[in-house]
Amino acid sequence: MAVRQRGRPRSFDREAALRTATLAFWEHGYEATSVADLTRAMGIAPPSLYAAFGNKEALFAEVVEAYGRTYGDFVRRALKEEPTALGALGRVLREAAREYTEPGRPTGCLTLMAATGCTTSSTEAEELLRARRTATVAAFERRLRAGVAAGELPPDTDAATLARCVVAMMQGLSQQARDGAAREELEAVAEAAARMWPTPGGVDRPGSGTVPAGPA
Repeated sequence: MAVRQRGRPRSFDREAALRTATLAFWEHGYEATSVADLTRAMGIAPPSLYAAFGNKEALFAEVVEAYGRTYGDFVRRALKEEPTALGALGRVLREAAREYTEPGRPTGCLTLMAATGCTTSSTEAEELLRARRTATVAAFERRLRAGVAAGELPPDTDAATLARCVVAMMQGLSQQARDGAAREELEAVAEAAARMWPTPGGVDRPGSGTVPAGPA
């Protein structure tokens, strides 16, 4: 005999609802996006949101994870696919310029922008985003250290500082995209960064398409 499911069946597409929530948080940030905003955008009632996702904080955690697997996956791909640290981080910046200005969706980066305006009542969301950013810095630092070991960068390269510089550049690109900068303008910033990247001989590489050794 078939087992009868308890409760009413879900009457909406959970994945579609998650995509809608992603766009809402991305556009307005965590603090400014209320449960009422989310349910209105999703076309569901608050009880359905709580039944499917738990609460706003849990939904946001899923959104951040989904964003990293989709829109933000260009970072992971660049680190995995490029054979050199210079090539990988240069590609990250060039693709960030494109991703942050892609038509048909919010500008900038969700994980870099969503914490803007967070108050003490949003500590969980803020800590989640901080952990993601910290993980990105750590991934860049590992790749830079590998680049030093391979002779791509000078032996005395401060990989930790350079990793933070790359993330700072990404934050700047994200904010400029929010401010209305065009893709071509941000791509020019990424190319300018290439002319500041250190090489083993201490000579910069003009036009190499890589990332800067100092803050923007």
